[in-house]
Amino acid sequence: MRHFGIIGFPLLHSFSAKYFSEKFVREGIEAEYSLYPVEKLTEEKMNELMRSLDGMNVTMPYKQTVIQYLDRLDETAEAIGAVNVIHDRIGYNTDCLGFIESIRPLLRPDDKKALVLGTGGASKAVCYGLRKLGISPTLVSRTPKDGMLGYDKLTEPIMKEYTVIVNCTPLGMAPETDTFPAIPYQWISARHLLFDCVYNPEETLFLQKGKAQGATIRNGMEMLVGQAQAAWKIWNNNL
Repeated sequence: MRHFGIIGFPLLHSFSAKYFSEKFVREGIEAEYSLYPVEKLTEEKMNELMRSLDGMNVTMPYKQTVIQYLDRLDETAEAIGAVNVIHDRIGYNTDCLGFIESIRPLLRPDDKKALVLGTGGASKAVCYGLRKLGISPTLVSRTPKDGMLGYDKLTEPIMKEYTVIVNCTPLGMAPETDTFPAIPYQWISARHLLFDCVYNPEETLFLQKGKAQGATIRNGMEMLVGQAQAAWKIWNNNL
């Protein structure tokens, strides 16, 4: 039997675990997928997991931390600077593939600039994907550094200029469903596209508030399915 799993902390729920467990049953694959909530990631722990697993997913907060324990990165993961899939001690990033395929059908010709909320591993993949789609991303952070914007700097002209807004923070994710990014929703319009990397609940408050202003919305489910399908190909040497 083959063994797969996901590391992160906390792991209250996991799309990957549900997706792959159901896939194994449906397709008669002799494999299991387990959760590995790791409070503190060390080299010893990573080596132990990589020896025992045929393939691994990585989620918050380790998509960048894990890189130091790998032998190498593929071209995409190196360009992004974040890893969400590991196979044979090599790091890959399939988040960007899932994101590109999910958001591409919703983009309009005049979508040229995007606000990316959050600065973690997911935001790196999203920024990479947006650039591939010809859209210039700007990071938004509670503690902005050079080239970033603070939430308090999101003026009406900026909101009108940046027609794509992607939430890469965990705000709104179950069980904290009453939270949402502090952007000025009153300046969202039908010209905007709001994309949330969160998939549970189906409509976060971020998406609900955008929808109420007439914006196009999409959650992270298609992105997750796409990245999981790409991960399976990597684990089976088909990608």
